[in-house]
Order: sequence, then C-alpha cells, then structure tokens
Amino acid sequence: MANDTIEHLISARKRPLLSFEFFPPKTRDGIEKTIRAAEMMKSASPDFVTITYGAGGSTHLHSFELFNEFFNRGIGLVMPHLTCVGADRAELIETINRFYQRGARNIMALRGDPPEGNRSFAPFRGGLRHASELVTLIKDIHPEICCAVASYPEKHPEAESMDQDILNLKTKLVAGATFTTTQLFFDNQNYFNFVDKCRACGIYHPVIPGILPAVSLRQAHRIAEMCSTRLPPQLEANLKDAEGDNEAMAAVGIQWAANQISKLLAAGVPGIHLYILNRAKTALAPVLNRCFAKYRIP
Repeated sequence: MANDTIEHLISARKRPLLSFEFFPPKTRDGIEKTIRAAEMMKSASPDFVTITYGAGGSTHLHSFELFNEFFNRGIGLVMPHLTCVGADRAELIETINRFYQRGARNIMALRGDPPEGNRSFAPFRGGLRHASELVTLIKDIHPEICCAVASYPEKHPEAESMDQDILNLKTKLVAGATFTTTQLFFDNQNYFNFVDKCRACGIYHPVIPGILPAVSLRQAHRIAEMCSTRLPPQLEANLKDAEGDNEAMAAVGIQWAANQISKLLAAGVPGIHLYILNRAKTALAPVLNRCFAKYRIP
C-alpha cells in the first residue's frame, strides 16, 4: 500500500500530530537497533516518522534502506529527507523516483549542509542551490508528493538576518511545501516569536516545533553549538547538578522536554516533532502519552 500523505493528516486533523526523526546508521547492526527503537516507540502512537539523509548526503543509500525497512514493518507514515548535496539534477530525479516507486508520498526537502571539510555550501555541478528549487523539482515530477521544509526559530546560521531567513522560508513554501518543521530549541518563547514573525510576513502554513530531550550536559552543549540554539541557564544548571548520574541527567532532559511539549500543545501548535537520536527512551513514551492524552480522545 502506498504511503498516505502528511498533507492529508494535517488537513483532516482534529488533534496535534506527533512525529519522530531517525537517522540512518552505516551498519546493518545499527539499522536493526534503530528499527527496534522505532518499534519500541510505537507505543507513543506517532503519526509519522522522518529519516535524515546524512551529513553531506553521505548516508543516502542507508537512508533508502532504513526507509524500506520502516515501510515493510509498518512503522507508520515515513517521510525520507532529501538534500541537494552531492547530486546533479538527473541524480536527484532518480532518487525522487526511487522513493516514489517504493511508496513514498512524503519528502522533507532540504538544501543540506556542506560536505565534511567544506565551510560553505556550493551546489554540485549540474545540481540545485536552494531547497526551494528541490521542492519545485519534486512537485514537477510528482505533484501528489507532500513536501516539508525546515525552519529556524533562532535563525539559520548562514542567514544575514531573521527577516531574510523568514523570506527564504516563504520562498520554499510558495514553491509547494505543505508545512515546515523547526530546528530544535529549548526555549518555547523563541518558537512563539518566530511564528509571530512568520504570520506577519504572510506565512500561514503549519509550523511544527522540533524538540530534543537533552539527556546529558555534554550532549546539550554539543547540540546547542551544532544547531546554533541557546541553552537556557536553568536547563544547563539542572543537567550540571545531575552530572555523573546518567539516569538523573536523562530524567532532567525528558522533564524539560515534557514541560516544553505540554505548553506548546496548550498553545495550539499543529504538532510536535521529536529528535530522538535513534534511541528508544523508555521513559519518554509514557510522558508523550500523558502530554497527548486529552488530544487523542475521539
């Protein structure tokens, strides 16, 4: 059975959506562990899952393999990522068709990060420069595919200003994307401010917030630096107090994420997208079920 579209879920929704993001491991053992993690997290009833394309497009073959495994095992609606990195137009078309023929009807269209060792993005020879061009290409080939794009509540690191970044987002949405999922953030006010600026710019597409449970101080620092997001002093202090006790640090991160999710849902967000880093956090599923409980009553 072909994948349904997330666009349909959004248009028909009577409740906020829940989605998880996975990345493709480079080994068969890693893929099996990721599959087990995804199956364990099914108890939280995600509406869809996404699969990244690897830094610099480095794991695109593994991305397709993981998509295939998720699809075969009924993990749910699966949205593979696709980037402009390391491929010309013909190769991108081949990849789009390959996903489509296997049943994909949802694609997260991204420009992608520069390949490792490169400090700035340069389009591949004969390739695309912007995510908006990739959205246009996907929709030209298969108009029924639901495209999503990324957005940045604290600004993309390469953008000259927040205003310019929001205009870039608008270009991607006008090209045919249905919704946007944000980069992770630890302070909900950054998300609310960002959505207000989007609306002021005429963007009315769903903006799904991206949340990552920080399970250690080291991870939080690394992620914050990598994603150019600010780490709230209180979260940093809480993680520091629990340092040395892995379970205590994980509990701090999950509780912080739970508070974020509860307040976001109360504010009427269209969904929650969780960056779970391929780990089935056994404490996370019941937390999600509690957060979403009242929204899942028929």
